[in-house]
Amino acid sequence: MMGSSNTGLRNYLIVTSAYWSFTLTDGALRMLVLMHFFRLGYSPFTLAFLFLLYEAAGVAANLVGGWLATRFGIARMLAVGLSTQILGFLLLSAISPDWTAALSVAWVVMAQGVCGIAKDLTKTASKSAIKATAGNASGQLFRWVAWFTGSKNAMKGVGFFLGGLLLDSLGFSASLWLMAGLLAMVLVAVLLSLPRLIGKAKASKSFRELFGKSRGINLLAGARVFLFGARDVWFVVGVPVFLYSQGWNFTMVGTFMAAWTIGYGLVQALAPRLVRRSDNGLTTEVPAARAWSFVLALIPAALAMTVWAALEPLQWLVVGGLALFGFAFAVNSSVHSYLILAYAGSEKAAEDVGFYYAANALGRFFGTLLSGVLYQWGGLLYALAGSAVMLFACWLITLSLPTRHEISEAADVCV
Repeated sequence: MMGSSNTGLRNYLIVTSAYWSFTLTDGALRMLVLMHFFRLGYSPFTLAFLFLLYEAAGVAANLVGGWLATRFGIARMLAVGLSTQILGFLLLSAISPDWTAALSVAWVVMAQGVCGIAKDLTKTASKSAIKATAGNASGQLFRWVAWFTGSKNAMKGVGFFLGGLLLDSLGFSASLWLMAGLLAMVLVAVLLSLPRLIGKAKASKSFRELFGKSRGINLLAGARVFLFGARDVWFVVGVPVFLYSQGWNFTMVGTFMAAWTIGYGLVQALAPRLVRRSDNGLTTEVPAARAWSFVLALIPAALAMTVWAALEPLQWLVVGGLALFGFAFAVNSSVHSYLILAYAGSEKAAEDVGFYYAANALGRFFGTLLSGVLYQWGGLLYALAGSAVMLFACWLITLSLPTRHEISEAADVCV
């Protein structure tokens, strides 16, 4: 029994380390692309457009990735995700300053789409591995999910800072080559150390079976669309451009985005201490999701009124409000990430996780699109108001989440 526990911990640490490396480069990529093309004079809407295929590709990647991870094993899909990210970096590095603006945008959107596929293949495989290695103990599962998610987001914040640093010191293409080399070393390590068949099970045979999830998973996926859309509607374009317009330079903006994401990740890792756990893993956790969703929805609503009233010092009130947003959002995200694994059937956990994170990617897609559109229409006020509306929708959906455990059993036999 002790040997099995040690093996599970070993595999969990391998997957977490690989995903840390991936997330570090993914965060750096976002800041590289955003800052490089903003410096070239691209509008807020065009900047958002650069990330649209990146987010849209994640919807299909999560659905297909969950099915493939169940059929072929998590380790293989993790390797595919890392390899695809390396390809995306090399494609982006090939962009030439001699190209027309239209060709440059099309090439970046296409390469970002490849990176979006890579991100969500890797995330689905990595988070499915937690279910396969943590066992059925809800306390351990919540702690492992919280640590994995929180540390990953803290690493992404470091990546934001790294992206700005690399852009200033090495330039756009050289930075991408360096990150591709790092991921190549991680890929080799994963192939040599992780059991190939971890997470392998009997996959769904039809689309009806693949999409026919339990009520709990379907509702949680719907809430996730609005939760992450509400973050990205201000995070992708609105706040960085707003702070720059207030006289902040690129380093200051990048540092704030990095600090926000690192702090958000640290709170995620601590979430199990803020949410009382129940014996069945749902009785207290689901009410916590409802309560924290409502609290979160109030914050952008209050921030929008602050911007509308033009209270001073506005930029620091926005920064402080977003710090509160980050705290409440981190707890929400961590509880949701735990609940999907609590609801997921043990036989097809990777498919259930893939379905859920496809909803996550769909939310990021709409949030990214609205980030450019709403900011162009009405500045930060519209972006924050849009975030508040989405979060109230998220809260309304969580009111219907089930608190009984037969949902996980239904997911195993769902046809």
